[in-house]
Amino acid sequence: MTEVSVREIFKSYGKVEALRGVSFEAERGELFGIIGPDGAGKSTLFRILTTLLVADSGSATVAGHDVVKEYNAIRACVGYMPGRFSLYQDLTVEENMEFFASVFGTTVEENYDLVADIYRQIEPFKKRKAGKLSGGMKQKLALSCAMIHRPRVLFLDEPTTGVDPVSRKEFWQMLGRLKEEGITIVVSTPYMDEASLCDRIALIMEGRFIGIDTPRGIVAQYGAPLYAVRADRRGGLLNDLRGMEELEACYAFGNEVHITAKQESAETERRVAEALAAKGYGDVEVRRIEPTVEDCFMKLSRR
Repeated sequence: MTEVSVREIFKSYGKVEALRGVSFEAERGELFGIIGPDGAGKSTLFRILTTLLVADSGSATVAGHDVVKEYNAIRACVGYMPGRFSLYQDLTVEENMEFFASVFGTTVEENYDLVADIYRQIEPFKKRKAGKLSGGMKQKLALSCAMIHRPRVLFLDEPTTGVDPVSRKEFWQMLGRLKEEGITIVVSTPYMDEASLCDRIALIMEGRFIGIDTPRGIVAQYGAPLYAVRADRRGGLLNDLRGMEELEACYAFGNEVHITAKQESAETERRVAEALAAKGYGDVEVRRIEPTVEDCFMKLSRR
């Protein structure tokens, strides 16, 4: 059953086109990821789907309700966690939980079983003011408050930005458990490594979706041999590789450069290594690798 349906959504702020014809569907119990850099339009899309903004054109439904005509029904059955921590920082952990439960006409005790795995980790600090929590604890509190009324659909806008790696891992484990409860989760992130944790992903760039598929399906679309290049000097390596006519794509990837050739050849690795050695590079390593979602994003965004 489709829980979120978006059709040709456009939204502009003056001359800035934030969304340009976005369409997708998320099914009940699906963990759907929207992956892209800052400024790509993720937050604008989430605000439209949670009835905080009205699109310039297009249509969308959440849990079967129209985001414009039935906004009150949507607000009662969704949970929303914005990118910036937005709970009451002068209230304690416990007071924030009680407040958000009361807003939706329920109690913490009534739905405690749903948030227990998350809330237990911050419950020892329930008398601490929310503004005094660490980044990871704030995110767990925000997720607990978004879940306390047992929503059908959960929208999480970059929930792990600025959170340490351990808390990021724990957070995604929590999402997996919530998904098992049948909750539909739509989550945005700028971290490409989190894409593999979703059932399906949409890659967004400059207000457009440039690919929608399972993480494995996205990777399978790469369609060209990919190589990683290392050398003893990183300065100038990217520019020198871009100067080779036989190469189609060159981009930095951590402490390596990833490349693809215009025409595949068994000699690609050798020729690239020899060309770099001729330019004075030492310890040159060129090896064939499997593409990642980030590689696919780079390729699709160039189109």
